[in-house]
Amino acid sequence: MHFKLIISFVEDSKTYAVMDAARLAGATGATVINNARGEGLSKKKKTFFGLSLETQRDVVLFLVEEHLSRHILEKIAEIGEFEERPGTGIAIQIDVEDAVGVMHQIEKLVDVVEDEL
Repeated sequence: MHFKLIISFVEDSKTYAVMDAARLAGATGATVINNARGEGLSKKKKTFFGLSLETQRDVVLFLVEEHLSRHILEKIAEIGEFEERPGTGIAIQIDVEDAVGVMHQIEKLVDVVEDEL
């Protein structure tokens, strides 16, 4: 079984909604890294009485079966509103050459993937 790693940068207010949508689309779990920061095309500098205000992001990592990955990626983008509003987040997927510690996921996914194919 082959896996892909979906890396998503999500507004912290949408993290749980994105995780729920990914699970419904076939993801078996996620890892969340809190309080990431970044900037897009234009550097936005918001201040309030001289203090910098930056929207926090969470980095959410999903290790998913390759046949389910595109559907999961699309659901993440939909719930995160990545295409509707600039600056809401992005998600990418990359190939995973090898993984350990995923036997319990493989056992669960065998039937799901066979149904998809």
